[in-house]
Amino acid sequence: MKINELIGSFAIYTTNEEKAFLSKISRPVKMAALTERERVIAEAMIRKSLLIKIGHEDPSIVANEY
Repeated sequence: MKINELIGSFAIYTTNEEKAFLSKISRPVKMAALTERERVIAEAMIRKSLLIKIGHEDPSIVANEY
């Protein structure tokens, strides 16, 4: 049984900046192509499980769909 099935609804706190960044990520994006600020936002969103990091050398990020 998944936690989503047990809990009716739950929200993950996101800032306006994170929401805007998430709306721009529609396909995998290389971390090297991001600005320094976007990398900080992406790392925070990875910790919140809103983004997924793919690969070890030259990683890409993609939106987590759940």
